[in-house]
Amino acid sequence: MKFNSDKHHRKSIRLKGYDYTQPGWYFITICTQNREWLLGEITGGEMVLNTFGGIVRDEWLNTEKIRDNVELDAFVVMPNHFHGIIHIAGAYGDTPLHNPQQQTFKSPSHSIGAIIRGFKSAVTKQINQMRNKSGLRVWQRNYWEHVVRNENDLNRIREYIRNNPLKWQDDQYFK
Repeated sequence: MKFNSDKHHRKSIRLKGYDYTQPGWYFITICTQNREWLLGEITGGEMVLNTFGGIVRDEWLNTEKIRDNVELDAFVVMPNHFHGIIHIAGAYGDTPLHNPQQQTFKSPSHSIGAIIRGFKSAVTKQINQMRNKSGLRVWQRNYWEHVVRNENDLNRIREYIRNNPLKWQDDQYFK
């Protein structure tokens, strides 16, 4: 079935007119399907990954290895979601935090959307192989992203990620 905006009433959660292939820093959140506690548990304020959580961690780290324009920063795998900071580097790997004047054409395969699709797909495939099932959803549709605006924003997000397991009981994804 083709998407029909009149019928489905879906609105994009992306910044209108923003080029997600341009160099910059991005804060990503991805939730498991139905916010199922699939990736481990919080014990004593620490995230203890299970096998599936280990797959998420390893595939996230692999993202930087397979894409030469990507640098990873702080991240945390939580029981039912994932937070990470990703940096899309420029041609020479040296980019400012936010440069809306960037006008160079970049391949859509280097966009945040393509990077996250590849990550989610790799994780889903491995987890479903372990479950001996195919076609089961691991992740909710889409993901949330925030374009990091400046150094203070970046530091605030790093702190949030670092403290996320400690504040699990108060987290909006805790259920």
